Amino acid sequence: MRTAGQYPGDREPLLLRAAAHLELAGDRPRATVLYDDLLSGSPENPQLIKALKAANLWEYGHEAEARAILDGIRALPPADAGAWQVAAEALEAHDELEAAQEVFSRAVEALVPSADDEVPYPAQSLLAGRHRVRRLLGLGHDDHDVLADRLHRGTVPLDELHDPKRVWALGSSDPAELAAEITRLRSELGTYRTALSRPFPVALLLWPTGELAELLAAYPELESEYPTHAEHLAGIEAALRELAAAGTPNLGVVRGTVPSYEAFAASEAASPANPTLLPQYATTLAARGRATPWPPLRTAPCWCGSDRPYAQCHGTP
Repeated sequence: MRTAGQYPGDREPLLLRAAAHLELAGDRPRATVLYDDLLSGSPENPQLIKALKAANLWEYGHEAEARAILDGIRALPPADAGAWQVAAEALEAHDELEAAQEVFSRAVEALVPSADDEVPYPAQSLLAGRHRVRRLLGLGHDDHDVLADRLHRGTVPLDELHDPKRVWALGSSDPAELAAEITRLRSELGTYRTALSRPFPVALLLWPTGELAELLAAYPELESEYPTHAEHLAGIEAALRELAAAGTPNLGVVRGTVPSYEAFAASEAASPANPTLLPQYATTLAARGRATPWPPLRTAPCWCGSDRPYAQCHGTP
């Protein structure tokens, strides 16, 4: 709350992060207070906040209020993938699989482009969630399930990952079966609760050409971190691809500026020449909602700022 007061422009993502941590710590009433605080203003994404609030309320016994909020979201045309994913997962978590499938399907039909177009990451998560619920219901594959299978990047196929019979294997004492289940769970964690973690992705720090030159002129101690600007950009792309291959969700890039970095260092009572401060600075920018999602669509401008399509810049194989 103190940090949100210091940075009013970043208030919404910071309070969303705080609410998520309160939920994880089991202090759900305080998380609800934060959601209400956000909704009392003019939030950028009220539907997502309402969905998160409903999911939180249901978890500590306020089912009627949670259902009323979810019904309000479902009465509107789908406009935000995150809000509808949280709403569907709240229903799924309480064994309302038919209702969850209906919410997922409406969102997919409204927000997923045709199979010939590139599917943004939030829409891919909707497809995966819909696939999971339909598998639990024993429904056959349709075109959207086929698309979900095609887009899935994990080492474990979606059909196996979402197999209801997996629950029976959890009581096994066979080391091989348990190891296989750990692999499945790791793959599943890569796409679980994407909407909840959206406001604070894992982000790498990008210095534009001019900013990097200014940074190294002021703090030559950091030259070992950034031999050249081209190597800096190539290293970001390589690291992001490695994280994606390991199943890390919600990757992004944040742009640094020297004045902002110096202000951050001062707030931490540290020297800007200290290289260990750089990842902390990137994390702080990401928590304030400054991250650009990675990877961009292949036809969209590259994250590096070159204005070339990603597929013709750092998105080449």
